[in-house]
Amino acid sequence: MSENLELINEYKEQVRILKQEVAELQDAGKSKDSANKRCLQKLEHSQQDLDSANKKITELEDKLHKINKKENE
Repeated sequence: MSENLELINEYKEQVRILKQEVAELQDAGKSKDSANKRCLQKLEHSQQDLDSANKKITELEDKLHKINKKENE
């Protein structure tokens, strides 16, 4: 009977440890998800900045082309 009680207590301790480990892993997963979300937002903003810069470059190239065309006439 004493052996059974010891075994039960050992299993209870193992279950407690496993529950704690699961909680830690879930927290780590949530932190990783948050970090990934922030990185994705930064990437999206960088893409918007790049698109805006490319549009401005195209506009400036068009203006330069028009100026050069007028000078050559």
